[in-house]
Amino acid sequence: MLIREARESDLDDVLLVERSAFAGDDVAELTRDLLEDPSARPALSLLAFIDSRAVGHILFTAARLDQTRNTISASILAPLAVIPEAQKQGIGGELIERGLQRLSESGVDLVFVLGHPEYYPRHGFQTAGHIGFEAPYPIPDKNADAWMVQALRPGVIGTVRGKVICADGLDRPEHWRE
Repeated sequence: MLIREARESDLDDVLLVERSAFAGDDVAELTRDLLEDPSARPALSLLAFIDSRAVGHILFTAARLDQTRNTISASILAPLAVIPEAQKQGIGGELIERGLQRLSESGVDLVFVLGHPEYYPRHGFQTAGHIGFEAPYPIPDKNADAWMVQALRPGVIGTVRGKVICADGLDRPEHWRE
């Protein structure tokens, strides 16, 4: 498997992966919007290939905390997609790990995700709400464990808190339902 940063010329592959993984256009259109959204930058878009076929994609977009006096760099992981026939082979996990490594190297402190609470903790994420990080839109109590964070710099969690401000393309309540 080859994982590399997606290029502008890869947009069709990115959208094909998103459509296939999510069986429709909604997430693909969100992905396109985020890739074109200046408020989402800096963004990190990675594609996974097997035998030159795109099989997975992950996107991290810029975020910030509204109540922090410190300079905290944050990102939101959304979406993560693997085509159905390539799922359960570790591709999603490898995309997460590679993305987190690149973000850490670039100085990002915190990464947030709204996702499956059984999956993301395997990759170092923990529930965010009870440690002081509010999602851009309220998460129902029954889904509170789906709002998660991972610190890429030791000592950040516990020293900052606040509401996460996301890119304009994600700033709609329908994107915050798990």
